[in-house]
Formats: sequence, structure tokens, C-alpha cells
Amino acid sequence: MDARTEFHDFLASRRSKITPEQAGLPIYGANRRVTGLRREEVAMLAGVSVDYYVRLERGNALARRPQPPGQLGRHR
Repeated sequence: MDARTEFHDFLASRRSKITPEQAGLPIYGANRRVTGLRREEVAMLAGVSVDYYVRLERGNALARRPQPPGQLGRHR
């Protein structure tokens, strides 16, 4: 299993284990298609956009790589 799959599985499993009531959120609509939190709800609680959370869950969010020590003081 690669890192993207593991990260997706981790986020999705945590999202499914928390109900809106546990997170202190109101329930909208009587017929929820998911057992846990929706992506929109997780994004709101985390303070990030829904698009960014979806990219995180899919493993498509880009992380900044640290610069090598020799590059820190150089200007381009």
C-alpha cells in the first residue's frame, strides 16, 4: 500500500467515526448518505476549503519541500 492510499484510508476512517452531534454540528436533512462527517463538515471544522480537504484526502495536495541548507541564503 502506498502513502497516498494509507493517508486516504486514515482520513476517511476518522471522518466516518465522528458524527455531527459529536462534533457539535447541526444536522441538516433527515437522510444522510454518510454515517460520519461529510467532507464539507470536516473542512469547516479544520478551517480549510472543501477543495483543499478533498485534495488532501485524495493525496493530491502538494507539500512544500524544504530547501537544502545551501539554498536558504541565496536570492534569485
